Amino acid sequence: MLTEERHQIITDTVNSRKSVTINELCRILNVSGSTVKRDLNILAEAGKITKVRGGAMSVSEGFSAIEKNVEEKASICTAEKEAIAAYAATLVESGDFVFIDAGTTTEKMIDHLPQKDVTFVTNGFIHAKKLAQRNFKVFITGGEIKASTEAIVGAECVLTLKNYNFTKCFMGTNGISLTAGFTTPDVNEARVKAAAIESSRKAFVLADHSKFDEISSATFAQLNKASIITDTLTNRKFAAYTLIKEVL
Repeated sequence: MLTEERHQIITDTVNSRKSVTINELCRILNVSGSTVKRDLNILAEAGKITKVRGGAMSVSEGFSAIEKNVEEKASICTAEKEAIAAYAATLVESGDFVFIDAGTTTEKMIDHLPQKDVTFVTNGFIHAKKLAQRNFKVFITGGEIKASTEAIVGAECVLTLKNYNFTKCFMGTNGISLTAGFTTPDVNEARVKAAAIESSRKAFVLADHSKFDEISSATFAQLNKASIITDTLTNRKFAAYTLIKEVL
Protein backbone atom coordinates (compact mmCIF):
# COMPACT_ATOMS: atom_id res chain seq x y z
CA MET A 1 0.00 0.00 0.00
CA LEU A 2 1.33 3.41 -0.95
CA THR A 3 2.07 5.96 1.75
CA GLU A 4 -0.55 8.33 0.36
CA GLU A 5 -3.17 5.59 0.54
CA ARG A 6 -2.31 4.86 4.17
CA HIS A 7 -2.53 8.51 5.06
CA GLN A 8 -5.95 8.85 3.45
CA ILE A 9 -7.26 5.76 5.25
CA ILE A 10 -5.92 7.02 8.58
CA THR A 11 -7.44 10.47 8.07
CA ASP A 12 -10.81 9.05 7.02
CA THR A 13 -10.85 6.61 9.96
CA VAL A 14 -9.96 9.27 12.52
CA ASN A 15 -12.56 11.70 11.17
CA SER A 16 -15.34 9.09 11.08
CA ARG A 17 -14.60 7.66 14.53
CA LYS A 18 -13.42 10.92 16.14
CA SER A 19 -10.59 8.96 17.80
CA VAL A 20 -8.67 5.77 17.05
CA THR A 21 -5.87 3.81 18.71
CA ILE A 22 -2.55 2.81 17.19
CA ASN A 23 -3.44 -0.88 17.57
CA GLU A 24 -6.67 -0.36 15.63
CA LEU A 25 -4.81 1.35 12.81
CA CYS A 26 -2.26 -1.48 12.72
CA ARG A 27 -5.09 -3.96 12.18
CA ILE A 28 -6.85 -1.82 9.57
CA LEU A 29 -3.68 -1.13 7.58
CA ASN A 30 -1.88 -4.41 8.31
CA VAL A 31 1.33 -2.57 9.13
CA SER A 32 3.60 -2.26 12.16
CA GLY A 33 3.14 0.13 15.06
CA SER A 34 6.27 2.04 14.10
CA THR A 35 4.84 2.69 10.62
CA VAL A 36 1.56 3.95 12.08
CA LYS A 37 3.38 6.23 14.54
CA ARG A 38 5.46 7.69 11.71
CA ASP A 39 2.33 8.29 9.62
CA LEU A 40 0.58 9.94 12.57
CA ASN A 41 3.49 12.31 13.08
CA ILE A 42 3.36 13.37 9.43
CA LEU A 43 -0.42 13.85 9.45
CA ALA A 44 -0.31 15.77 12.74
CA GLU A 45 2.34 18.13 11.39
CA ALA A 46 0.12 18.71 8.35
CA GLY A 47 -2.79 19.59 10.64
CA LYS A 48 -5.01 16.76 9.37
CA ILE A 49 -5.30 14.96 12.73
CA THR A 50 -4.37 15.51 16.36
CA LYS A 51 -1.83 13.02 17.70
CA VAL A 52 -2.39 11.91 21.29
CA ARG A 53 -0.84 9.29 23.53
CA GLY A 54 -1.73 5.86 22.12
CA GLY A 55 -3.40 7.05 18.94
CA ALA A 56 -5.02 10.01 17.25
CA MET A 57 -8.18 12.08 17.39
CA SER A 58 -10.06 14.19 14.92
CA VAL A 59 -9.23 17.87 14.86
CA SER A 60 -12.95 18.35 15.51
CA GLU A 61 -12.93 16.26 18.70
CA GLY A 62 -13.35 18.38 21.78
CA PHE A 63 -10.37 19.28 23.94
CA SER A 64 -10.47 21.50 26.98
CA ALA A 65 -7.98 22.23 29.72
CA ILE A 66 -10.41 24.64 31.41
CA GLU A 67 -12.27 23.48 34.53
CA LYS A 68 -15.80 24.83 34.92
CA ASN A 69 -16.80 25.70 38.48
CA VAL A 70 -19.51 23.82 40.36
CA GLU A 71 -22.26 26.31 39.52
CA GLU A 72 -21.52 26.08 35.79
CA LYS A 73 -21.42 22.27 35.85
CA ALA A 74 -24.64 22.02 37.85
CA SER A 75 -26.58 23.80 35.10
CA ILE A 76 -25.56 21.35 32.35
CA CYS A 77 -27.65 18.26 31.47
CA THR A 78 -29.51 18.39 34.78
CA ALA A 79 -32.21 15.83 33.90
CA GLU A 80 -29.65 13.42 32.49
CA LYS A 81 -27.46 13.72 35.59
CA GLU A 82 -30.46 13.08 37.83
CA ALA A 83 -31.32 9.87 35.97
CA ILE A 84 -27.70 8.69 36.03
CA ALA A 85 -27.39 9.41 39.75
CA ALA A 86 -30.65 7.63 40.58
CA TYR A 87 -29.51 4.46 38.82
CA ALA A 88 -26.03 4.58 40.36
CA ALA A 89 -27.59 4.73 43.84
CA THR A 90 -29.34 1.39 43.24
CA LEU A 91 -25.93 -0.29 42.93
CA VAL A 92 -25.04 0.45 46.56
CA GLU A 93 -25.64 -2.61 48.73
CA SER A 94 -25.71 -3.26 52.45
CA GLY A 95 -22.20 -3.88 53.78
CA ASP A 96 -20.50 -1.87 51.03
CA PHE A 97 -17.49 0.36 51.67
CA VAL A 98 -17.90 3.08 49.03
CA PHE A 99 -15.86 5.98 47.71
CA ILE A 100 -17.88 8.85 46.20
CA ASP A 101 -15.89 11.31 44.10
CA ALA A 102 -16.46 15.05 44.29
CA GLY A 103 -18.66 16.32 41.45
CA THR A 104 -22.16 17.46 40.55
CA THR A 105 -23.49 14.11 39.29
CA THR A 106 -22.08 12.13 42.22
CA GLU A 107 -23.59 14.69 44.60
CA LYS A 108 -27.04 14.05 43.11
CA MET A 109 -26.53 10.35 43.80
CA ILE A 110 -26.64 10.94 47.57
CA ASP A 111 -30.32 11.96 47.56
CA HIS A 112 -31.23 8.61 45.99
CA LEU A 113 -29.20 6.33 48.28
CA PRO A 114 -31.23 3.62 50.05
CA GLN A 115 -30.99 3.56 53.84
CA LYS A 116 -28.65 0.60 54.27
CA ASP A 117 -25.63 -0.31 56.37
CA VAL A 118 -23.03 1.38 54.17
CA THR A 119 -19.83 3.26 54.99
CA PHE A 120 -18.72 6.08 52.70
CA VAL A 121 -15.46 7.90 52.03
CA THR A 122 -15.46 11.06 49.92
CA ASN A 123 -13.17 13.88 48.87
CA GLY A 124 -16.14 16.21 48.39
CA PHE A 125 -16.81 18.25 51.53
CA ILE A 126 -20.38 19.05 50.39
CA HIS A 127 -20.88 15.32 49.77
CA ALA A 128 -19.63 14.50 53.27
CA LYS A 129 -22.10 16.93 54.83
CA LYS A 130 -25.04 15.54 52.85
CA LEU A 131 -24.10 11.94 53.68
CA ALA A 132 -23.84 12.76 57.38
CA GLN A 133 -27.22 14.53 57.28
CA ARG A 134 -28.70 11.32 55.93
CA ASN A 135 -27.19 9.46 58.92
CA PHE A 136 -24.65 7.45 56.95
CA LYS A 137 -21.26 6.66 58.41
CA VAL A 138 -18.88 8.86 56.40
CA PHE A 139 -15.19 9.69 56.34
CA ILE A 140 -13.69 12.66 54.53
CA THR A 141 -10.18 12.56 53.12
CA GLY A 142 -7.45 14.94 54.22
CA GLY A 143 -5.68 17.27 51.84
CA GLU A 144 -6.01 20.62 50.11
CA ILE A 145 -9.43 22.12 49.37
CA LYS A 146 -9.95 23.13 45.73
CA ALA A 147 -12.67 25.78 45.87
CA SER A 148 -13.74 25.73 42.19
CA THR A 149 -14.75 22.05 42.26
CA GLU A 150 -15.36 21.72 46.02
CA ALA A 151 -12.94 18.79 46.04
CA ILE A 152 -10.15 17.76 48.36
CA VAL A 153 -6.93 16.94 46.48
CA GLY A 154 -3.20 16.58 47.10
CA ALA A 155 -0.66 14.01 48.24
CA GLU A 156 -2.31 13.43 51.62
CA CYS A 157 -5.60 12.60 49.91
CA VAL A 158 -3.92 10.17 47.50
CA LEU A 159 -2.02 8.39 50.27
CA THR A 160 -5.21 8.00 52.31
CA LEU A 161 -7.09 6.42 49.41
CA LYS A 162 -4.27 3.98 48.68
CA ASN A 163 -4.72 2.55 52.19
CA TYR A 164 -8.42 1.77 51.68
CA ASN A 165 -10.06 -1.24 50.04
CA PHE A 166 -13.37 -0.12 48.57
CA THR A 167 -16.05 -2.48 47.33
CA LYS A 168 -17.22 0.19 44.89
CA CYS A 169 -16.34 3.71 43.80
CA PHE A 170 -18.45 6.22 41.89
CA MET A 171 -16.44 8.73 39.88
CA GLY A 172 -16.97 11.85 37.81
CA THR A 173 -15.08 12.71 34.63
CA ASN A 174 -14.64 15.63 32.24
CA GLY A 175 -13.92 13.56 29.15
CA ILE A 176 -14.19 10.05 27.73
CA SER A 177 -12.05 9.09 24.75
CA LEU A 178 -10.86 5.87 23.14
CA THR A 179 -7.32 7.18 22.98
CA ALA A 180 -7.02 9.15 26.22
CA GLY A 181 -9.48 7.22 28.41
CA PHE A 182 -11.09 9.09 31.31
CA THR A 183 -9.68 12.60 31.69
CA THR A 184 -9.88 15.70 33.88
CA PRO A 185 -8.25 19.16 33.59
CA ASP A 186 -6.45 19.06 36.95
CA VAL A 187 -3.44 16.75 37.47
CA ASN A 188 -3.99 16.69 41.24
CA GLU A 189 -7.62 15.61 40.82
CA ALA A 190 -6.51 13.00 38.29
CA ARG A 191 -4.18 11.46 40.88
CA VAL A 192 -6.97 11.29 43.44
CA LYS A 193 -9.35 9.66 40.96
CA ALA A 194 -6.69 7.16 39.86
CA ALA A 195 -5.96 6.17 43.46
CA ALA A 196 -9.66 5.64 44.23
CA ILE A 197 -10.17 3.43 41.18
CA GLU A 198 -7.08 1.37 41.90
CA SER A 199 -8.31 0.82 45.48
CA SER A 200 -11.80 -0.33 44.40
CA ARG A 201 -13.12 -3.77 43.56
CA LYS A 202 -15.66 -2.21 41.17
CA ALA A 203 -15.46 1.25 39.62
CA PHE A 204 -18.27 3.22 38.00
CA VAL A 205 -17.90 6.48 36.08
CA LEU A 206 -21.02 8.68 36.01
CA ALA A 207 -21.05 10.69 32.78
CA ASP A 208 -23.76 12.23 30.62
CA HIS A 209 -23.55 12.05 26.81
CA SER A 210 -21.70 15.38 26.53
CA LYS A 211 -18.55 13.83 28.05
CA PHE A 212 -17.97 11.36 25.19
CA ASP A 213 -15.37 12.17 22.51
CA GLU A 214 -13.99 14.84 24.82
CA ILE A 215 -10.40 14.98 26.08
CA SER A 216 -8.96 17.01 28.93
CA SER A 217 -5.43 17.51 30.20
CA ALA A 218 -4.82 14.52 32.49
CA THR A 219 -5.82 10.86 32.14
CA PHE A 220 -6.79 9.10 35.37
CA ALA A 221 -7.83 5.70 33.97
CA GLN A 222 -8.22 3.79 30.74
CA LEU A 223 -11.75 2.81 29.69
CA ASN A 224 -11.43 -0.84 30.75
CA LYS A 225 -10.80 0.19 34.37
CA ALA A 226 -14.39 1.29 35.04
CA SER A 227 -17.97 0.72 33.90
CA ILE A 228 -19.81 3.78 32.60
CA ILE A 229 -23.30 4.91 33.61
CA THR A 230 -24.70 7.39 31.09
CA ASP A 231 -28.02 8.70 29.81
CA THR A 232 -27.78 7.77 26.12
CA LEU A 233 -24.79 6.43 24.24
CA THR A 234 -24.64 8.29 20.94
CA ASN A 235 -21.64 6.39 19.53
CA ARG A 236 -21.59 2.60 19.95
CA LYS A 237 -17.80 2.39 19.49
CA PHE A 238 -17.29 2.89 23.23
CA ALA A 239 -19.26 -0.28 24.06
CA ALA A 240 -16.40 -2.40 22.71
CA TYR A 241 -14.05 -1.12 25.44
CA THR A 242 -16.06 -1.32 28.65
CA LEU A 243 -19.49 -2.08 30.12
CA ILE A 244 -21.88 0.83 29.56
CA LYS A 245 -25.30 1.22 31.17
CA GLU A 246 -27.77 3.62 29.52
CA VAL A 247 -30.51 4.91 31.79
CA LEU A 248 -32.61 6.93 29.29
